[in-house]
Amino acid sequence: MEKKNILIVEDHALTRFALSASLKDENFINDIFEAKEAYEAYNILSKNKVDIILMDLGLPGIDGITATAEINKKYPGIKIIIITSHNEEKEVQKCLQAGISAYCSKDIKPDKLIQLIQDVINGAIWFDSNIAKYVLNLTKENKQNLKKETVYNLTSKEMMVLNLISEGYSNLDIAKKLDISVNTTKVHVCSILQKLSVDDRTQAAVKALKENITG
Repeated sequence: MEKKNILIVEDHALTRFALSASLKDENFINDIFEAKEAYEAYNILSKNKVDIILMDLGLPGIDGITATAEINKKYPGIKIIIITSHNEEKEVQKCLQAGISAYCSKDIKPDKLIQLIQDVINGAIWFDSNIAKYVLNLTKENKQNLKKETVYNLTSKEMMVLNLISEGYSNLDIAKKLDISVNTTKVHVCSILQKLSVDDRTQAAVKALKENITG
C-alpha cells in the first residue's frame, strides 16, 4: 500500500497525542499532521498533501461537521473519518451529508482504528455499530430521492437485492420476496459487497444512499 499522509483534527492535546502515537509506526503511514481547530487544519491542507483526516466533531469555533463539508468541497479526494464521543442521530445525518467516509467512537481500539483507516483507503465506508440504525433509517427516509446507477456493474437482480438490503430486509425475507433460495440470496449479497468494496450490509446500504446507486 502506498504511504498516506494523515491529519488529526482534535482540540484535546492528550487525544491528539494518543491518536498520533497509535499511528506513527504503521508502515502505510507517511506524515502525521495535527491541528487543534479548523482554521489550523485549513492552513495545513493549503501547504501539504493529506490523504486521510481524523476529524473530531466538538471543535472550538468551526465545528467538525462544518469543517468536513468545507474540506470536501475544496479537497474532494481526501477521505474523512469522524472520530467522536457523539452519536446523536441528527449529527450522524449531517455528517453523511457532509461527505464522510467513516464514523467511529473515540473508544475504538487502536488495532481496529488501523484496520478501519486501511479499509477506508481501499474504498470502504464504515459506521460504528451504535449508529447503524440511524444510517438505515436515513436510507429509508431518502429512498425516494435515489437514482439508479450502474457504475458498479451490478446485475438487475443484484440491484433488487441491494434495494431490499437498504430497506432492512434479512436474507430470508429477500429470498421470499424475490422467490429465490436463501443460498442464492447469499451469493447475490456477497457479490454486492465485493462490487461495492464494503464489508457488510450496513455499509452497502450507506454506500447506496451516498452514491445514489439504488432506485
